[in-house]
Amino acid sequence: MFTGIVAATGKIISVQPQGAGADAGVRLTIDAGSLSMDDVAQGDSIAVNGACMTVVEKTPNGFRIDVSRESLNCTAGLDGLNEVNLEKAMTLADRLGGHMVSGHVDGLGTVRKFEPVAESWELVIEAPRELAKYFAYKGSVTVNGVSLTVNSVEDTADGCLFSINLIPHTIAVTTLKHLAAGSKVNLEVDLIARYVERMLSVGG
Repeated sequence: MFTGIVAATGKIISVQPQGAGADAGVRLTIDAGSLSMDDVAQGDSIAVNGACMTVVEKTPNGFRIDVSRESLNCTAGLDGLNEVNLEKAMTLADRLGGHMVSGHVDGLGTVRKFEPVAESWELVIEAPRELAKYFAYKGSVTVNGVSLTVNSVEDTADGCLFSINLIPHTIAVTTLKHLAAGSKVNLEVDLIARYVERMLSVGG
């Protein structure tokens, strides 16, 4: 489990195909930046742009992970030499500064607007139809591994548009600063909303 509070930004410095076929995954080498790796061991979990990944090898400046083709097809930002948000799995002693995050990407959203508003930035994302029911005013969402609060929701024929206000600190310490209209982002809906939807759909 994670909190959605990004600990550091790193960078994918190598993408090594794991096979020749179209279904082959990749091995990524990631420079962990300022993320301390002292307490990380092989087999530990680290969220990379919001996707929970397993450390298969430590390197002098970071770590390596294996990403399956299925994961590549369902996520954004894990297939190139990109900057990525990093968070180590939480411990029972950690503060829950964001919200409960599983690191399982539910789907891809598309940035429709990313513009400065006074000292902050307005981020508007279009979510696909299958995720639209999980977004609510003042609810939580994880975007590329960052825990954020939904400011507004507008239903559309293809899903919904939701807006987020990003404060300067969030812009400074995460990769969200690189977004632009048309960018794809990893979305994880609120865990509680998912369970509520399940309970209401089953009845009893």
